[in-house]
Amino acid sequence: MMLQELLTPWGEQISDTPWQVYPRPQMRRDSYVNLNGWWDFETGWDQPEEFTRRIRVPFCVESVLSGIHEHFPEGTPLWYRRRFTLPQDFNRGRVLLHIDAADQRYTCFLNGEEVGCHVGGYTNAVFDITEALRPENELIVCCADDLKDLTLPYGKQVLPKKRGGMWYTPVSGIWQTVWLESVPENYIHDLKIVNKGHTVTVDVGNEALSGTVAVKNLGRFELTAGKAVIEIENPHLWSPENPYLYEFTVTCGDDTVSSYFAVRTLEIKTVGGHPRLCLNSKPYFFHGLLDQGYWPDGIYTPASPEAYAWDIQKMKSLGFNTLRKHIKVEPQEFYYQCDKLGMIVWQDFVNNGDYGYVRDTVLPTLGWQVWPDRHKHLNKAARAGFFRCMEETVAQVGNHPCICYWTIFNEGWGQFGSSAAYDRLKALDDTRFIDSTSGWWRGHKTDVDSRHIYFGQWWQLKKGPKPLVLSECGGMTYPEEGHLFNPEDSYGYKTCKSLQEFQYGITDLYYKQLMPAIRNKGLCATIYTQVSDVEDEINGLVTYDRKVVKADQKLMRELADWLQKLVAEE
Repeated sequence: MMLQELLTPWGEQISDTPWQVYPRPQMRRDSYVNLNGWWDFETGWDQPEEFTRRIRVPFCVESVLSGIHEHFPEGTPLWYRRRFTLPQDFNRGRVLLHIDAADQRYTCFLNGEEVGCHVGGYTNAVFDITEALRPENELIVCCADDLKDLTLPYGKQVLPKKRGGMWYTPVSGIWQTVWLESVPENYIHDLKIVNKGHTVTVDVGNEALSGTVAVKNLGRFELTAGKAVIEIENPHLWSPENPYLYEFTVTCGDDTVSSYFAVRTLEIKTVGGHPRLCLNSKPYFFHGLLDQGYWPDGIYTPASPEAYAWDIQKMKSLGFNTLRKHIKVEPQEFYYQCDKLGMIVWQDFVNNGDYGYVRDTVLPTLGWQVWPDRHKHLNKAARAGFFRCMEETVAQVGNHPCICYWTIFNEGWGQFGSSAAYDRLKALDDTRFIDSTSGWWRGHKTDVDSRHIYFGQWWQLKKGPKPLVLSECGGMTYPEEGHLFNPEDSYGYKTCKSLQEFQYGITDLYYKQLMPAIRNKGLCATIYTQVSDVEDEINGLVTYDRKVVKADQKLMRELADWLQKLVAEE
């Protein structure tokens, strides 16, 4: 199999020190040292005395952009080394090391002293390294990844020999920004922003902290028991059409952080005889795309954060207002771009546990889609690993107003006790829509009736007591020569011989199947598969390298206008 090394436009211009944007947009300080760039690299079961290779952080070892472009046997320790000195007067009291994501387990050593460890490939970790600092510093990170360990979330990664179809190249090692910041001895550890109705609560996570929240154009609000409650009369509401953000700063003693929030409401109302998902008190059609978040040159990480803005703006230009972030948690920069540019995000949690082709794909496709899940995937460690990642994900990205919808389980992958999982998530966040079981193996507790249709089972779309959501559909494929990751094989749900046939297949699906379902069955949302080609999958609206847009912008805009018109007429 001859796989092609495709580069995105940003990968063609990659710098030695990539990803220099501030990595935590909703909690900014002016102290910041970025450690991305070339690190020393080695593998082995013991800490190496010499490092013979170089790796570009923050790209996984399997990626072209890392400079390694190799997958090592499962569990192989990956050793990273970076030497650094701190800028003069940088240390204000404490110095924190941030590793925003590394897959899956890692331990950090500074000047020979262990300073912290973390488990989980999709969430960040922060270590206080103050006591271990020296004038000249050597940071070593030892990371190990084992896809045979199904207790940890892994998404769509598979072992290299099993790669293909809807399963992709594995990702190992550091794949998000590594950075330092300095804080005073008493500092703001956390910032939680909750938007309910026209009220926003800013919580610094410590009842003992006092201070103020200064909101641009609104005024100053005092922290009481670590919280400031901001009630806004006649707020400027956030939506994809008008993504307005309120900027603010929080000051507690010697520490100041800057951030932003948005005001928007999410409700379920009966309109025209159908339960409807509403944004800002009005029925809103969530016209979306499946967004896998893969790149041919960086795999999990685009060469530049500008690539996120390109994807978002290109999909908006095609008339879409929603991206379903599929079984992956992105760097916060992605959600910031969605907040700022106006793109709703449906955020999936990342699956673990085993996948069974017959159980999880064949039987549901044939129509067997109800199966009690209390006694599925009974492994206690796997269940605990899933919940830990779910809770950390909510804490990490839950402040972003673009996220309007959580998906707990997808197509039964690792699914267990979905009703109990719904209750657990609702206790963490009761401000967003929750889809407990996207596709099938439906449980009892969920906010929506969520269906996947790829093979014409349109009878499954039925009017019911919950808002009807088509959370996956479509998958028309077209191979754009010269832009194929795997020219010898492809994957999708309907092959098209020309771009005209490709576009006709998409518009035919919407006009003949989905629009009647909006009128007659109360369909509230569609998630078309997908934003871009991904490895063997060639069902994207753009190619994997983001160099060719396959969809016709004029026809897609007309289609989008009709969708919103249908909902507005109710």
